[in-house]
Amino acid sequence: MVEHALVDWSRAQFALTAGYHWLFVPLTLGLAVIMATMESVYVATGDDFWKKTAKFWMKLFAINFAVGIATGIILEFEFGTNWSNYSWFVGDIFGAPLAIEGIFAFFMEATFFAVMFFGWEKVSKRFHLAATWLTGIGAAISAVWILIANSWMQNPVGMEFNPDTVRHEMVDFWALVFNPIAISKLFHSVFSGWMTGAIFVIGISSWYLLKRRETRFALASIRVAAIIGIIGTFAVMLSGDSSGIQAAKYQPMKLAAAEGLEDGGTAIPLSIVPGVEIPGMLSFLATHDIDGYVPGINNLLDGYTTPDGVRHLSADEKIERGKTALKAFGDYRTLKDSNPEAAAAARATLDENIEYFGYGYIDSKSELIPPVTLIYWAFRVMIGIGSFLLLLMAAVLLFERKGKLLNMRWLQWAALLSIPLVYLAGEAGWVVAEVGRQPWVIEGLLPVKAAVSSVSVGAVQTTFWLFVAIFTLFLVIEMRIMFKAIVQGPNIENK
Repeated sequence: MVEHALVDWSRAQFALTAGYHWLFVPLTLGLAVIMATMESVYVATGDDFWKKTAKFWMKLFAINFAVGIATGIILEFEFGTNWSNYSWFVGDIFGAPLAIEGIFAFFMEATFFAVMFFGWEKVSKRFHLAATWLTGIGAAISAVWILIANSWMQNPVGMEFNPDTVRHEMVDFWALVFNPIAISKLFHSVFSGWMTGAIFVIGISSWYLLKRRETRFALASIRVAAIIGIIGTFAVMLSGDSSGIQAAKYQPMKLAAAEGLEDGGTAIPLSIVPGVEIPGMLSFLATHDIDGYVPGINNLLDGYTTPDGVRHLSADEKIERGKTALKAFGDYRTLKDSNPEAAAAARATLDENIEYFGYGYIDSKSELIPPVTLIYWAFRVMIGIGSFLLLLMAAVLLFERKGKLLNMRWLQWAALLSIPLVYLAGEAGWVVAEVGRQPWVIEGLLPVKAAVSSVSVGAVQTTFWLFVAIFTLFLVIEMRIMFKAIVQGPNIENK
């Protein structure tokens, strides 16, 4: 079926672009804090060693920052090229945070980045330090607005549907900004960047230790990065707890898929891996009550009633009400000029069922089940790697403080080889977040198949493979430049 192929290829292209882009964003967020902390030590102590240390990591930050911008721009263009129906339907809402990000955060980053990178000998130490911190703050603010936009797709709030323009229009900007999912996602994503930056710095520094060069620089970098990374990891864990609560409330199908939970109930155990469970833990994480009710996939499809008597519609009932909303919308558009009274009745029916409007595009309730196996294991990859990396950072910090790390080659190798793992964990997290809400591009409001542009499958396939080539070239170029800078080293004498 051509329509199905078009949706699949459009999704694949967007996933490709987003996946590549996320290779660069977390490192930008993490390195910004690490290099700014190092420069703060330089300004506080006057020790030129810390200036040279900060400048080295700043060089790698700049390389990563430049390539990240290129992939991000392409990502935003795809909303117009591949997802024009989506852009038309909700562009008034979704476009606002992206516009703020582009106008405010991006220009803030660009302005202070120039001072930070080129202004070492041109401005005072304190002014330069402020520019460094403001570059990092600008990067975080940029992430804030993008995550606000993404969170609105997970939990659409602050808008009303206008059947005359066939658009959702914003009515409460602050509801968009303070969306509960946005707050959880912001902390989770930004602090995961701290983890990424920390593991990157620890891994590269461990390479220097393995080569028996730049040892003072390497040990100092490991100390700073490990502290920041551990703080970031605990913040990720806390925000992860909040994310579980939000998923249970606003995206129960995603939570059920992440746990492979077919039939829910009270006191539901948490699955570690198939066959290994912690009794009552999923209920506790989802409701903060060990006896709390958590619906499973079958409950969500068939309908269920919670222990406190609240009835939730079945998927078939939602689909029926969605089709009623779509018919009422069509009747309103047809009759609004010729028969105002009948149009008003159709509008009332539409308003009564607008909550289920998106379900009108769903043909079968089986479409509402995301790919459970992928989400289940992606969630465990994220959690498992994150736990391992926390132990790794704690170990390198402990042995660095005891003066033993220099001779522990096995731990140095473990740190170096962990660099790809932190990226895998980050990508797995986004698989859970984005694939977990399928088939929705906007949760409960607009399915993916209704959001895609009317373009040929061949055009999307061509651009997909073109992007594969371009992004791979970007990645190879970035890695070559980074490797060259790393091999060259900071050239700091050991003292």
